[in-house]
Amino acid sequence: MGGAASKKGSASGDAPDGGKGSGGGGGASGGSKKAAGASSPGGTVEAVVCKVEDMKDGEMKEVEIGKGKALLVKEFGEFSAIGHKCTHYGAPLVKGVLCNGRVRCPWHGACFNTKTGDIEDFPGLDSSPAFEVKVDGDNVIVKANSKDLESHKRIKTMACHSPEEEKTILIVGGGAAAALCAETLRQEGFKGCVILATKEVNLPYDRTKLSKALESTGESLALRKPDFYSVYDIDVRTEMEAKSVDTGMNTVTFTNEQSINYDQLLVATGGTPRKLDIPGSDLKNICLLRTPEDGKTMAEVGKGKDVVIIGSSFIGMEVATYFQGKATSVSIVGRGSVPYGASLGEDVGKALQKLMEGKGIKFYMNAITAEFKGEDGQVTSVVLQDGQSLPAGLCVLGIGVVPATGFLEDSGLVLNNKKAVTVDKFMRTNKPNVFAAGDIADFPLCCIGEERVNIGHWQMASQHGRIAALNMLGQEVEVESIPYFWTSLFGKSVRYAGYCAGFEEVVIKGNLDELKFVAYYIKDGKVTAVASMSSDPIVSQFAELLASGKDLAKSEIESDEPDWPKQLSEK
Repeated sequence: MGGAASKKGSASGDAPDGGKGSGGGGGASGGSKKAAGASSPGGTVEAVVCKVEDMKDGEMKEVEIGKGKALLVKEFGEFSAIGHKCTHYGAPLVKGVLCNGRVRCPWHGACFNTKTGDIEDFPGLDSSPAFEVKVDGDNVIVKANSKDLESHKRIKTMACHSPEEEKTILIVGGGAAAALCAETLRQEGFKGCVILATKEVNLPYDRTKLSKALESTGESLALRKPDFYSVYDIDVRTEMEAKSVDTGMNTVTFTNEQSINYDQLLVATGGTPRKLDIPGSDLKNICLLRTPEDGKTMAEVGKGKDVVIIGSSFIGMEVATYFQGKATSVSIVGRGSVPYGASLGEDVGKALQKLMEGKGIKFYMNAITAEFKGEDGQVTSVVLQDGQSLPAGLCVLGIGVVPATGFLEDSGLVLNNKKAVTVDKFMRTNKPNVFAAGDIADFPLCCIGEERVNIGHWQMASQHGRIAALNMLGQEVEVESIPYFWTSLFGKSVRYAGYCAGFEEVVIKGNLDELKFVAYYIKDGKVTAVASMSSDPIVSQFAELLASGKDLAKSEIESDEPDWPKQLSEK
C-alpha cells in the first residue's frame, strides 16, 4: 500500500522549508496559509544604497542593507530590489542576465521577476524575497524585513484543501514536473484534492544530483520536507506504480490494485533506463541509475573495484567522475568517436575526454559491448565486439532512457513512434482533462518554430509541470521556455541552452585546451544552441535572447569578440 506523507497540524501557520509567504499566488480566504515569518517579529531595516545617478538603466548592483544584501535593479527608469542569490544553488544574481523585467541565473538559467521576486523559469522551487524601494531626492532607499534578509528563498502563499471543493487532480509521477504541478496548483488557489502518486519509495527529490553524488539518500535529495506536503494538503502516495489509465471512466489503476478517480490527470512518469539485451546481462552488479537506492548500491559495490561504464553521455561521464579515486579503475565504453558527440560535437567531446583521461579514466570509443562474463553469478568482465575484455566488478549502464508510458497503451492517449505522449503547447493531450509533462512529453518547442521535440531536461520538466497546472485551472498559458541544462566534471561545469539536434556546424570561440570556450551550434545559418565552459553568463544571455523572440545569425558570431549580447539591452 502506498505511504502518504505524514499529516501534521498546521494551525500555527508555520511553513516548512523556511520561506515567507507573499501576496502573490491564489490563496483565498478560508483555505490558505502563509509561509513562516509573515508577521516578522524582527522588524525592518532600511538603508540608502546608492544615488539615483549611480546606476544606468539596465544595470544591476548588489547592495548591503544592515547585515544582509539585496539585488538592486534599474530598468525602464525604475528601481526594484529582490534577493541577491538564486534560490536553486545560490548563484549571485548580479552576475546573471537582466532583460525585460526579469533576471536569469548565470549558472543554471532560473529566472526571477525583478518586481515581485517570483520564479518564472527553473530549476529550483522557491521565489526570491522582494524589497520596498523608494527614491528620496537623490537617494535610493531599500527597506526590508530583517527576516527576509536572512534567507534568499521565499515560498509563495499557497491554498489548502477545502471540504467544499470536490474536484480531484491526480498527478502520476514523482519528479520535477509532478512536484511543480502540485505546488503551482496550490499557489494558484486550487482548493480541491491534489494527489501525487509515485512509484518511488521517496518523496520528490533532485534527480540531477544522483549521478554526481551516488551515496546520497532520498531524504538528503528531497525537494521538500515531509511536513511541507502535509501543511499544504498535497497527498503524496509513494510506492504507487501506475498499471493502466481508463480515460473514459477517469480512473488510474496501480500495480497494487488500488484505483484512484480523477477529474483532471497529469501523467509525468519520466523515463525508464535502457537495458542491454546481450549474453550475461542478468549477472549481478550490472546496474542502472534511476533512484537514490540505485546510487547507494553502486557507490558501495564500486568502491575498490574495476568500474566499467557503458555509455559516454551525461550520466556515464558524471558517474565516472564520481568513481575516480574511489574505484581501482574506471573505464568508459562509447559507441561514438568521442563522448557527447551527438549533443556537444566532436571538438567539445574531445576536450572533455582529454580532461577525463588526465584524471586516469580510460575510454574505449567506437566500441560495442558484446557480452558480460561472470563468476558465481556476478559480473567479472565486459567483452567488446572487437574481442577486448575489460575487468569489471561493477558495470553501470548509462545508454539513455525511453518514455515510461507502457501503462498508457490502451488509454486512448496519442503516443508518437517513440512512445512519448503527444501534447499541445498547453501540455494537454488529445483527452481534454489529461495532461502530460516532462521526459514523456512530445511537445511543440517555441524557439524552433513549434517543431515537436522530446526533451529530458530537469529545467524543462519543471516548466512543463507549472504550465500544466496553470492550464488545468483554465488559464490558457503556453509553454515558451528555452531548454537549459548543465553537467559537471571534476569541478568544471558545462552549460547549454537551446536545441541543436541536427546541427550542421560548430563554431568555437575561446580555448578548448584550457576549457574556457563558447561553442555555437549552427543550423540553416542560425545559432540554435550555445554551450560554454568558464564563460558565464554567455549561455544565460543566449537563452534570454531566444526567450525574447530574437534570432542569432552565424554572421553575428564570426568576429573575434562577438557583441550580440548587446541585443538584450535593445528595447
